[in-house]
Amino acid sequence: MPRYLVVRKFDVGEDEMPEVGRRSRVTIEEGYPEIVWEHSHVVVGEDGLVITYCVYDAPDEATVRNHAADLGRHTLESVYEIAGDVTPADFP
Repeated sequence: MPRYLVVRKFDVGEDEMPEVGRRSRVTIEEGYPEIVWEHSHVVVGEDGLVITYCVYDAPDEATVRNHAADLGRHTLESVYEIAGDVTPADFP
């Protein structure tokens, strides 16, 4: 199954993200069982709002975008299909 890097800018601060994360998980469980949320990197921008970099397994980009639309409270900045993963150990 393809994997996607999803970049979002939320309209909430760090203190509200636990509820947003729960809502995202429930949205997947109830409406998008074909999506697997692997993990997210969470950063706080200079404006105090949260930006996330999330990795999802999903059948296609449209499914990722539909989940994002249902989640709300953010702008979907970009969606990239992941071509592969590397670590420093891959470059001796």
